[in-house]
Amino acid sequence: MPIEITMPRLSDTMEAGTVIKWNVKEGDAVKSGSVVADIETDKATMEMQCFDDGRMAAILVEAGKQVKVGTLIALVALEGEDIASVKDSVKANGGAKPASAPAAKSATATAASSTTTAVNQPDNRYGMEEFSPASEDGPRMRVSPVARRIAEEHGIDVRSVRGTGPAGRVIKRDVEQALENRASAGATAKSSTITTSHALAVSTGGVQTPGSPLSLSLPGRDVALSGMRQTIARRLVESKTSIPHYQVTMKFDMDRLLEMRTTFNGKLASSGVKLSVNDFLIRACALAMAEHPYFNASFAGDHVRIHEVVNIGIAISLPAEKGGGLVVGVIRDADHKSLRQISLEAKALGEKARTKGLSVQDMSDATFTISNLGMFGVEHFTAIINPPNSAILACGAAVAQPVVRNGALVVGTQMQATLSLDHRVIDGAMAAQYLASLKEFIEEPETLVV
Repeated sequence: MPIEITMPRLSDTMEAGTVIKWNVKEGDAVKSGSVVADIETDKATMEMQCFDDGRMAAILVEAGKQVKVGTLIALVALEGEDIASVKDSVKANGGAKPASAPAAKSATATAASSTTTAVNQPDNRYGMEEFSPASEDGPRMRVSPVARRIAEEHGIDVRSVRGTGPAGRVIKRDVEQALENRASAGATAKSSTITTSHALAVSTGGVQTPGSPLSLSLPGRDVALSGMRQTIARRLVESKTSIPHYQVTMKFDMDRLLEMRTTFNGKLASSGVKLSVNDFLIRACALAMAEHPYFNASFAGDHVRIHEVVNIGIAISLPAEKGGGLVVGVIRDADHKSLRQISLEAKALGEKARTKGLSVQDMSDATFTISNLGMFGVEHFTAIINPPNSAILACGAAVAQPVVRNGALVVGTQMQATLSLDHRVIDGAMAAQYLASLKEFIEEPETLVV
């Protein structure tokens, strides 16, 4: 009997996943521990392993398709099993489906389901169940496998479809008719929108007003949001609408830090270590957090939770082939780690994020976040707080510019950094005190190594 591979739950909040690519083809040999696919979760792109030896008998979900957690996406044939018969059986039975169906609520339904399983579905794994799930609104209904697959692919609720098959069974033509009805309704709505848009354009002299539906009639193309992009959108809206943000900006003199970095990198070159400006910033932020515990805290409704460990999250940009977007890798106990340790961990997180994908452990438990766009030449920006953190530091580029020192105009290198803060936890005076400590660590970088 072939081994099922279902869409795994790779994070605590994951409800669906997208197969970014398959690393094997049907017929290929697989071993326990083999990475058979790259899966995009709501947080990152991660590797999916096979836990059995055999051959990939059937791939049921094509690359780029999103399915719910638990959906059957592939089958592995064990030694001695006929791959061709497995493939034929799966394709005849409708391909991918949820791996398990809800239990029946009555003895009659259970008996009917058992009969169907015995006749059509010997091992209950290939999508041949005859009934839709029971709901609070009524009993389960009969649905053909093909009709169910078409409905799932197009987002049709089979409970809203009138069945014309035997005993009221929903069959293929019923779902296709529902699709036609939806398309017809959509065309009518679009026509109405365009008519309204034209009327608005006439009434406003052709000037488009904010929020005008006129834009819907313009040529363009739709780009589907990846699971990660959907999660980013949801979390950022939640952050901006539920957290009272405010920002505080300060400039830092960077000359001494850059000089120290050059000296250290010269001495560490033989060991393959190259410190970045971001490594110094991580260390400085961590030490300043140890002095100002409310920057290492989270709002918890009727109290503020001050954490006992200092974990710095670093924003990492992902390449397009990994779904794009941002992930936050976490350097734990950053206030107790040397610049060299921080550098090695930061580079490892970045490399792993852009190749294999970070694990849930790699992205969990940040208590403060740093977002650095200085490497791209950005001089100033503000960032959105990463819940449940109370602060995020947005760091710009270190720029050579005219500065006044000891009453004289000289050329100096300065960096702007902006804190975005949760006003429920940190007020303005506390922010100023934290930035003053951060400024001292950055402008007197010797304090970072003692």
